[in-house]
Amino acid sequence: MDLFKNIGAAGSAAVITVTGIHPIDVIKTRLQVSGEGGGRNYKKLGMTGSINVIVKEEGISAFWKGIGAAWMRESSYTSLRLGLYSPIKTAMGVESHSHFIMKFTAGSLAGALGSLVGNPFDVLKTRMMATEGIQTPGIRITAHDLYKSQGIKVFYRGIEANILRAMVLNGTKMACYDQIKEMITVSRLVPSGLPTQFCSAFGAGFFMATTVAPFDMVRTKLMNQPPELKMYTGFVDCFAKIVRQHGVSGLYSGFIPIWMRFAPTTCLQLIIFEQVKQLFNI
Repeated sequence: MDLFKNIGAAGSAAVITVTGIHPIDVIKTRLQVSGEGGGRNYKKLGMTGSINVIVKEEGISAFWKGIGAAWMRESSYTSLRLGLYSPIKTAMGVESHSHFIMKFTAGSLAGALGSLVGNPFDVLKTRMMATEGIQTPGIRITAHDLYKSQGIKVFYRGIEANILRAMVLNGTKMACYDQIKEMITVSRLVPSGLPTQFCSAFGAGFFMATTVAPFDMVRTKLMNQPPELKMYTGFVDCFAKIVRQHGVSGLYSGFIPIWMRFAPTTCLQLIIFEQVKQLFNI
């Protein structure tokens, strides 16, 4: 019963959080797919210029494109990667004083399981956020069009990159959160409760953005590539082409909005998650 409560608490925290953070995700996605398939080059505009263009040409509502798919993704992917972390730690015998690698492994396993379930919604969300113009098809029409043109396999496009990303993301996020929280608790640098949770989550968000950015870039490229162009054959090919064309820094395109998204997302998700768990006495 506690397992389902844990997953439910994680899903609730994730859906609440993504609703407010989604606009940053839209900007990050536009920067990452900039110029592909004849689209606008948002990299030249920069983050501020991109925001101005989107508001002028598509309206404020454009920052919530794909929010329905994002809710479904968070209800599946994030609820599992957060909700399964504690049960997996218990199964592995991981405790607060355990080595960082053990915590990272538990987080990685939870992330991998979550990404397998959430990948179809990730594909839909990425496609909808990257679509320019005022009239954007809804999630049902987008799913139907993708299935009709490319079959069921389209919903698992970029699955390798997504699993790797989820493992690095969740492993870093949960292990760093636990490790920083333990250090703060032992040293008593800040008061216990919300202040400790906030500092731990903020620190985890920074390390997570640093390790995940390259995987996030590759995943977005793979999920958004038009089928007729076939620019990338897979994770390794996409990674190599990005480095060859733009250098290592190309893997960190859109890093600022990634960090701007991860920092508040991590703080809100983990704090709300902790509060909901306390509410349910988990």
